[in-house]
Amino acid sequence: MPHSLRSIAERVDADLHADPDVTISGVAPLDTASPDDISLVVSARYADLVGSSAAAAVLVGRKLVEHLPEGTPYLAVDDPHVALRLVLLALYPEAPPEPGVHPSAVVAESAEIGADVSVGPFSVIEEKAVLGDGVVVSSHVRVGRGARVGGGTLIHAHVTLYPGTELGRDCIIHSGCRLGADGFGYALTGGRHEKIPQVGGCRIGDEVEIGANSTVDRGSIGDTVVGSGSKIDNLAHIGHNVRIGERVIVVAQVGISGSTTVGEGAVLGGQAGIGGHLSIGPGARVGAQAGVTADVPAGQTVSGYPARPHREALRAQAALFRLPQLLRQLREGGKAGDGTS
Repeated sequence: MPHSLRSIAERVDADLHADPDVTISGVAPLDTASPDDISLVVSARYADLVGSSAAAAVLVGRKLVEHLPEGTPYLAVDDPHVALRLVLLALYPEAPPEPGVHPSAVVAESAEIGADVSVGPFSVIEEKAVLGDGVVVSSHVRVGRGARVGGGTLIHAHVTLYPGTELGRDCIIHSGCRLGADGFGYALTGGRHEKIPQVGGCRIGDEVEIGANSTVDRGSIGDTVVGSGSKIDNLAHIGHNVRIGERVIVVAQVGISGSTTVGEGAVLGGQAGIGGHLSIGPGARVGAQAGVTADVPAGQTVSGYPARPHREALRAQAALFRLPQLLRQLREGGKAGDGTS
């Protein structure tokens, strides 16, 4: 949907320094943009690309304007990423699917289906499941017995909500997610691993997004909880009885072991591994590939394995890199002392 630069500037509250009547229809990187596109500049190191770009204008932070080549058409904003979101929503609106149940879908008579719900091909809505108003269930989705989905939630293809799973409103669940599967619990009995029944729940708050092929296990005897506003990337695993607070970021391939709590606003970097029965404090930051084996205080940043305060981990890593040099110096010193050098 094409928009003039004037309308875009009004939408993102920008200072416009370009022809307001120029029309754009897309967003593209500086090096591939056409005269119908707007581009983004978020760092001074990209300023050199602006002069050779064909973009109609660039979206730039006010603090970076001075780095642009003279004569560059631009829209200056406080936060380019926030503004970019609004631009993308304007230029690439998504049309919601038509409400209704596809003829190939199976919906139990006892299921409760709200207004304007869309149920896609070959999906199964089991007994006593509840879909709130405006829910979109794509193809090949299973909503288990007694599961509840809040209004406005979008469930992409091939998602499984196990029985009793609770999803809040306005969530986005991407393809391949499995929510409410059994937790990993066994008792060694007579030399055999006997399964411990997993009878707890899986509760997802409002406005949560869960990436493709991620899993959130049900609790063993309590609930696994993901707080409202939290965002979980692709291929993450949340173990049983984990409690994630509100507005937490969990990046791809993170694994959180059972009964760990993650405080409000914490960030877990990609491939971080979190041990069981631990506490990650509110606002804490866990670096990528960190191995967390102890509690992390609120607001602290940790990295490395075993995870430790970030600066301490960096010093330890630097010392490790110096080991070959130190060993070489020791060998050379030993030779000198023996009179062999």
